[in-house]
Amino acid sequence: MKRSLAIFTSLMIAPAFATADVELSFYGGVQSAPASEISIRDPEIGDDDFSQDWEGRSFEAPPYYGIRATQWQSPTFGFGLDFAHNKVYPADDSLAAGYEVLDFTDGLSTLTINAYRRWTGVAGDVTPYIGGGLGIALPHVEVTNGTSETFGYQLTGPAATWLAGATVPINDQWSVFGEYKGTFSSNTADLESGGTLETDIVTNALNFGVSFNF
Repeated sequence: MKRSLAIFTSLMIAPAFATADVELSFYGGVQSAPASEISIRDPEIGDDDFSQDWEGRSFEAPPYYGIRATQWQSPTFGFGLDFAHNKVYPADDSLAAGYEVLDFTDGLSTLTINAYRRWTGVAGDVTPYIGGGLGIALPHVEVTNGTSETFGYQLTGPAATWLAGATVPINDQWSVFGEYKGTFSSNTADLESGGTLETDIVTNALNFGVSFNF
């Protein structure tokens, strides 16, 4: 599914990016997530509603990271795709009774189409920017409750992102940047037992990255 989605997305955006002034960005950083409400409807162990505390553990494998492709239509406006490999672990001793595993650690990934506004020439070589967009959530759902195990990637619902940061050039093609980036995903995951898990998750990240312009 992820491969088909990537091919479809590439075909859709290739004509737009072919006109140049494209920027490819790669970033990582420190990502966290506040608690979220979880609703599980499971025919094997019954229904359950509880609050779950999350941790990001950004540098544990697989690490938190993101990839972004932006076409700047003008010196101030651009649009593009942003893939973020977010992740959430249950905080220590916070997992609800009856569950051995409940996390999205191999990717609470989001793919969004974003728009950006930047301000050039207002602070020397430093260029501030803001952005935001909408897309989809593609998490790796991991739920083990003693009677069944769910383990795999799913398309679970809509996602949104928002960000603000600044970039500094190294030379004509390379630059570095730092930013705050938030994401929201509304997830409805299918369980192997025939049930569902529903939760809305927000992540917050401080990113640092490098961009290549061509």
